[in-house]
Amino acid sequence: MKLYQITYDLRKQRDYQSLHERIKAYGTRCRPLESTWIIATSQSSAQVRDNLKAVMDADDGLLVTRLQGDAAWYGLSAKATEWLKNQYQRCEV
Repeated sequence: MKLYQITYDLRKQRDYQSLHERIKAYGTRCRPLESTWIIATSQSSAQVRDNLKAVMDADDGLLVTRLQGDAAWYGLSAKATEWLKNQYQRCEV
């Protein structure tokens, strides 16, 4: 499994529910910030992008980035911090 960070801007119609349902379908996920999710999946970044893009509008923005190696954070909830620590130990980073 690989870790990917997903960040997005939904601009006009802002259909958060459809996008969030797609992200939650990955199962292993965390939402450390308002418009940022981290998922664990065996898919490529392009596959994740294409899956999420299917429920987004043409004026929205999406960035899917593989997380590898070093990571640091500040001000996240205890739940998000614990999730990140656990996933970094389990995944191919």
